[in-house]
Formats: sequence, structure tokens, C-alpha cells
Amino acid sequence: MPTPQRDWSERSQELSRLLGRAGVGDRAAFAALYEHTSAHLLGVVLRIQRDRAQAEDILQEVYVNVWRAAQSFDAAQSQPLTWLTSIARNRAIDSLRRTQTQPQLQTSFPNPDNEDADVYDTVADNAPGPLDLLSRASDARALAACMESLSAQQRQSVALAFFDGLSHAEVASNMRQPLGTVKSWVRRALMSLKGCLESAVRRDADAARG
Repeated sequence: MPTPQRDWSERSQELSRLLGRAGVGDRAAFAALYEHTSAHLLGVVLRIQRDRAQAEDILQEVYVNVWRAAQSFDAAQSQPLTWLTSIARNRAIDSLRRTQTQPQLQTSFPNPDNEDADVYDTVADNAPGPLDLLSRASDARALAACMESLSAQQRQSVALAFFDGLSHAEVASNMRQPLGTVKSWVRRALMSLKGCLESAVRRDADAARG
């Protein structure tokens, strides 16, 4: 029998509320959901996919799926973290299966960005990610300014991946570019956004203290 929602912990009730808001297109709620659950879901993925860089790519795909499917979450059937964990686990397993059945998709191939393909991997840590920082930025103009600092290709790839909810492969198809090139654009863009938004958050904090 499903556990009555009234018996849930405060955290579960809050996650359920955020999922409900995300299901009707509330991006702030989705950013908060990411902040509250991304560390846990990355741990779930890493238990299946040991490669940190690939695990972080999978985590992005997980949240794309969550954004698309949030409205289908049924609190009468499962608790929110159980539902999210199931999505993360299934996505990680699917990734392993793709690696085994289509290894050519995982190989490197020459392109102008290939030499920097692992730049984002080297800075992966437990610090706040772009969505965390976005949720903390009080001024929406900060995000617009940070987006303007990106190249046209980076802006388009990030917009398609995060705002339109496309996977890397779908972004590559939409932009008619090699998958590796698109991944590099997205990774570079995330690095730039992270640094820019960190500065915006620090400015907000300094202004609040002042």
C-alpha cells in the first residue's frame, strides 16, 4: 500500500511540492529541486557508471527527463526521492547498455574542440553547479549577462539542452554538428556560466552585507 503523504518527512513533502511546480513549468522550483537532489542522484549514477565525466553527463540527461516528466509524478504511488532515484538508476543502466552495444558512439574523433573535451571533467567537484547558482542569483539580469558572454554556438547548445530539454544527441542533430563538438560546447558553456554566476552570487552576498 502507498505510504500516505501526510506521513512523509518534511523533505519529502517539499520535494513533492517542487515536483508539482516543475510539472507546470516553474523553472525556479526545478532549480531548487536540482539543488536539493543532485548530489544524491549523482551518487546513484556513480554506483553504476564509475566514470565521473560520463556520470555527470548522465545526470544532466536525468534532469532533462525529470523536467519533461515532472507532471507525471504521482504522490500516491511513490515518494519523490524514490521516483527520482528510479529515473537516475534507469538512465545510468541505459547508458551502460548503449556503451556495450554501440561502442563507436563513445570513441573520440577529430574535431576542432577535441583537445579540450575533458576540460569540464577536471573541474568536477561538489561545489554548486550552474543550476544551483542560478537558483541563488537574485537578479535575472545576471543570467542574461552571463549568457551574452558565451559564443553563439554555446548559447544555442545550452538553450536547446536546458531550456528546450533536448539530449546531447538531439542538440547535435538540431544544430547539424558532431556529437563530440556539441558536448564540448555545452561543457565549455557550463564552465563559463558557473564562473560568471559565482561572481554574481558573490556580488549579491556582498551587497546584502553592505
